[in-house]
Amino acid sequence: MAERMRILSGMRPTGRFHLGNYLGAAQNWVNLQNEYECYYFIADYHALTTEPDGHTVESKVFDLAADLLAVGIDPKRSVLYLQSQVPEVAELSLMLSMVTPLSWVMRTPAFKEKAKLRPDNVNLGLLSYPILQGADILIVKGIGVPVGKDQLAHVELVREVARRFNRTYTPVFPEPPRLLTETPLIKGTDGKQRMSKTVGNIVGVTDEPEVIRKQVLSMVTDVKRVYKTQPGHPRSCNVCAFYKLFFDDCSTTGTSVVGRRSAAMKRRSCSPSGSSRGSGHSAKQGPS
Repeated sequence: MAERMRILSGMRPTGRFHLGNYLGAAQNWVNLQNEYECYYFIADYHALTTEPDGHTVESKVFDLAADLLAVGIDPKRSVLYLQSQVPEVAELSLMLSMVTPLSWVMRTPAFKEKAKLRPDNVNLGLLSYPILQGADILIVKGIGVPVGKDQLAHVELVREVARRFNRTYTPVFPEPPRLLTETPLIKGTDGKQRMSKTVGNIVGVTDEPEVIRKQVLSMVTDVKRVYKTQPGHPRSCNVCAFYKLFFDDCSTTGTSVVGRRSAAMKRRSCSPSGSSRGSGHSAKQGPS
């Protein structure tokens, strides 16, 4: 039997799953178990960079573990672990930081984005986030790191750090190649930004049906359509994008709350003619 390629991915414990977590990452993780030797971890150290209260993070660790198991991460086929339970990760992160120029970490997109979102909490851990990420990858000697296009810069930084570490000390760590996977960009209910609890534009997976219904009905359907009398743009409509992720046939009516409401909003709001809008509950339009 041929040896499988070892890959690694992690997720921060920020609370219960939303559709961005599931469609943008977890669904892909489940499928990768069929082809690779998978190491998946709950990144509680990483969570502390934006949530310094460890007690808050602790409760979310159990929620994330439960969600990962529920969607299909199988401990018999994959290694699922808590980042802080492997103390060597923090030790390696310290060693890697000794060979990493400050300019390398300051140029990473993640630091710039998070610093902009939380200007009152730009801590040293946030700046060195990519180094800790590199330690996560290198310590399991992963051969592949499944990422979307928006994460390629981070993997390249890890490769650079690994090269410098190997040159400075001794060749220990393989340079992890980029394993580009089909990871869809899941936009939030505002139709503009990536779905995120920080931004507050999520659709929960484990929320009560009425909460999900409220979240879905708040979705911006067409940012290009300023007035109701204007024709819609189904190809760029955020609700249509969600609908296609759940149903192959766009004429199919979903049985779930999300499916039903997405289908209803698709009929009401995304018609090119704009003439089929209902007069009851409806999704928000683009800014007027």
